[in-house]
Amino acid sequence: MSDLCPVYAPFFGAMGCASAIIFTCFGASYGTAKSGIGICATCVTRPDLLVKNVVPVVMAGIIAIYGLVVSVLVSDGLKQQLPLYSGFIQLAAGLSVGLSGLAAGFAIGIVGDAGVRGNAQQPRLFVGMILILIFAEVLGLYGLIVALLLNSKASVDTVC
Repeated sequence: MSDLCPVYAPFFGAMGCASAIIFTCFGASYGTAKSGIGICATCVTRPDLLVKNVVPVVMAGIIAIYGLVVSVLVSDGLKQQLPLYSGFIQLAAGLSVGLSGLAAGFAIGIVGDAGVRGNAQQPRLFVGMILILIFAEVLGLYGLIVALLLNSKASVDTVC
């Protein structure tokens, strides 16, 4: 083992793989649960809006897919002999998509809850809710893009 390829280097890559899926699933589950509470409260008085108000739940689920994509890509680059540089890059990629997915899930949950409740009282709020949800979803997409860029650099010019 050299200083560039220590035995513990794959640990950082594995932590990046795990943090990508764990944090994005936390965000997606929060967004789903918070929006689901609003949907259930809304459908007590307006059951006709159920299908229309499921949009925040679908958007929250997409956040978890971002984490799954990065987690699979990072795990593909894991091997027993891994340069420390690659391990750190994989950790950064996982944290990038994971934490931005967590933030996006929180935003989708809060906006989804308030949006579907407001939509029951004033149907013209639906378009505004969708726009705000799109802006919240983009936060997770930014993390995905950065993670993909980072992961593409993980194996460049590194040998053990």
